[in-house]
Amino acid sequence: MESLALAFSSGWASGVNAYLVVLVLGIADRVGDLSQVPDALGRWDVLAVAGFLYAMEFVADKIPYIDSTWHAISTAIRPTAGAVIGVLLAGDASSLEQAVLGVVGGGTALLSHTVKAGSRLAINSSPEPVSNVLASLTEDVAVLAVVWFAIEHPRAAAGIAGVLLAGGLVVLYLVARLIRRGWRRWRRTPAPA
Repeated sequence: MESLALAFSSGWASGVNAYLVVLVLGIADRVGDLSQVPDALGRWDVLAVAGFLYAMEFVADKIPYIDSTWHAISTAIRPTAGAVIGVLLAGDASSLEQAVLGVVGGGTALLSHTVKAGSRLAINSSPEPVSNVLASLTEDVAVLAVVWFAIEHPRAAAGIAGVLLAGGLVVLYLVARLIRRGWRRWRRTPAPA
């Protein structure tokens, strides 16, 4: 059950920033030699690549419109990373348990990535870059906090990740309705003569 909670939390976080998840879990394993974190995430080469890619994402995520391109590319990467982390967390489990944890990690990552990418499209409609930087920094802090908390308290962190995921999906739905309503009004407006 602990692996399922950790897979859900890390899956949510992977959908927001997969490289930071690998960094936090890997560093935690390196420093604390944790049994629930797979040793593969604490390898120096994995940490170096994750650190480099996190640095790239840290910069790209703060520049309007470049972040949308980055999120489009990450649509395949983030859910895959969430699924791989879920399978790694299963360890030497039966194939059914590995499959369940992979689906939980990947599915949660896909949903949270959808929330992040959709909210960023809405944020990019504002002409100033401050909202982009603020959103990106907030996401990074949330990922760091949830994953770090999940290492010690996986069930509580899964609850927090679930609330964040549900809240994000509701906000995304409301924004989509607002945009659709505005689009309909705009199309009904007669063209100027």
